[in-house]
Amino acid sequence: MSKYWSELIRWLAPYVPGEQPKDRKYVKLNTNENPYPPSPAVLEVIRKHTGQDLRLYPDPNGDILKTAISDYFQVGKDNVFVGNGSDEVLAFAFLAFFKQAKPLLYPDITYSFFPVYSNFFGIEAATVPLNSDFQIDLADYPTDNGGIIFPNPNAPTGRLLHLEPIEALLQRNNASVVLVDEAYIDFGGASCIPLINQYPNLLVTQTLSKSRSLAGLRIGYAIGPAELIEGLERAKNCFNSYTLDRLALVAGTAAMYDRDYFENTCRAIMATREWVVRELEQLDFEVVPSAANFIFIRHRNCQAEELFSELRQRGVLVRYFKLPRIDNYLRVTIGTDGEMQELIRQLQVILSVH
Repeated sequence: MSKYWSELIRWLAPYVPGEQPKDRKYVKLNTNENPYPPSPAVLEVIRKHTGQDLRLYPDPNGDILKTAISDYFQVGKDNVFVGNGSDEVLAFAFLAFFKQAKPLLYPDITYSFFPVYSNFFGIEAATVPLNSDFQIDLADYPTDNGGIIFPNPNAPTGRLLHLEPIEALLQRNNASVVLVDEAYIDFGGASCIPLINQYPNLLVTQTLSKSRSLAGLRIGYAIGPAELIEGLERAKNCFNSYTLDRLALVAGTAAMYDRDYFENTCRAIMATREWVVRELEQLDFEVVPSAANFIFIRHRNCQAEELFSELRQRGVLVRYFKLPRIDNYLRVTIGTDGEMQELIRQLQVILSVH
């Protein structure tokens, strides 16, 4: 600890991203990246815009990207907010909506940035346990709160909530913002975005990192009623007006308009996921039902931490969380068919000697 650190930084527990090692070539199944490249239209538009205009600031409003997103979801441009990855969008939402007299609520097993942001912004928070099947039960969330946030599908479990319980929550919880983080919704779920016109407290965040293969460009967005979007814009413009650069704006726009490529890669990932689940079950793994581009698994006889270490030694990276209730599970990103075949092959070798 440096003597120059502020008290806030001194006691924060930062978010820990998945490792990005450079010591060798790995089968990288630990950070939920898309195994397929971006749309060719995205690469072409980036090539066209790597010129002298990069000396100029980007559009602080991100109008071309907002237009593409509003066209795709058939909402107004005043219903769209764009930011530097959905993590930044979430940070602005915490700042804009969740610093209240009552606690923010989120699941006890969920995206680990939620407690980080709560601590960073000085927000009182309380967790609501997942049920025994690792499912979010929104009936357990009291209406006496300063906000509710949860991913759908949840991370790291991958379990999906259908729209009916979410709408039931919105009907009884109308005094605070409900934020649904849909980073993985394109791999098997139905979005809450059509509900924003009925519920003035609903905010939905999504990202181009997962289903549109743009993790390296950091593009996220929120869709919600204009009043909530205005709150996000106020937070952003007190922090950094130019959150998205020129290349991100044009690339994100191209990605939103190339619907065929997006749908084809999502279908490929979902098909691979279903095949991998069957293979893992034959190896005596329990697999939590997933609607994401990853699966959450545990073996009936071998400890997760041991499997994690042995896979890493063999050049396969997966994610291990040493946390209560999930310390015997691994989160495995769905890669290409070849990458997943290598995972299965290495697991067969490891399990054969146990």
